[in-house]
Amino acid sequence: MARPAPFDTPITECGIIGVAVGMAAYGLCPVPEIQFADYIYPAFDQLASEAARIRYRSAGQWTMPITVRSPFGGGIFGGQTHSQSPEGIFTHVAGLKTVIPSSPYDAKGLLLAAIEDPDPVIFFEPKRIYNGPFDGHYDRPAKSWAGHPAANVPEGHYTIPLGKAALLRQGGDLTVLAYGTMVHVSLAAVEELGVDADVIDLRTLMPLDIEAIETSVKKTGRCLIVHEATRTSGFGAELSALVQERCFHHLEAPVERVTGFDTPYPHSLEWAYFPGPVRIGMAIERVMKD
Repeated sequence: MARPAPFDTPITECGIIGVAVGMAAYGLCPVPEIQFADYIYPAFDQLASEAARIRYRSAGQWTMPITVRSPFGGGIFGGQTHSQSPEGIFTHVAGLKTVIPSSPYDAKGLLLAAIEDPDPVIFFEPKRIYNGPFDGHYDRPAKSWAGHPAANVPEGHYTIPLGKAALLRQGGDLTVLAYGTMVHVSLAAVEELGVDADVIDLRTLMPLDIEAIETSVKKTGRCLIVHEATRTSGFGAELSALVQERCFHHLEAPVERVTGFDTPYPHSLEWAYFPGPVRIGMAIERVMKD
């Protein structure tokens, strides 16, 4: 088997993904990188109109094993052009899978699973946690991954199945759904408030582990959804609808969402926009009060 051959390309996102589509159709497994998720939009046509539809258009004769890596999210003072979270746009496209790891261990296992998957995968990497977990307290010293259990990454091959969430904390009073950086912020907020909560790291948005969500919400009766993307039509809206449809008679309170605001990501008001522990704490108090 030939070794993978990395190569540079011009900075033309539609061209990068267009070439990847051709490579995948030829039988290769390309892993193109879009340097920031904010710049993935010129490639959207190739992803939505070509990569996502090849299997359907060919009646299963062709597959499109592309894994698109791209750093996303804020918390680094990247402003409106280096902080966006566009995952909801891609979950809307039938035929695309969307994966977001929250730790080094998951990043490797999910990435290998994505590369081995015959369908196109959008692999968003939360850049705020490249160097370490982030609890949302921007005024405290940064932490590294050193010593963190999820930083122990085996050298050998392993995969984490796409569509399988991780229950990171068990409780009986509240279900918290999060992914990426927000997993660590949510865990910290729950611990600080002393809430008896399930905290579920979704890991993959498409396919979604709806069984894990349904099991938890039916147990706790309350649900809080946290993501960094804008609120309107964010993936949290889909999660909220699914919880209402499947768990309505078990809910003790309305589903709560803590998200970014419906504005461009503001450089000067980074921590007002970022769904930090204060806003998460307020939402927990609301959902637990009802």
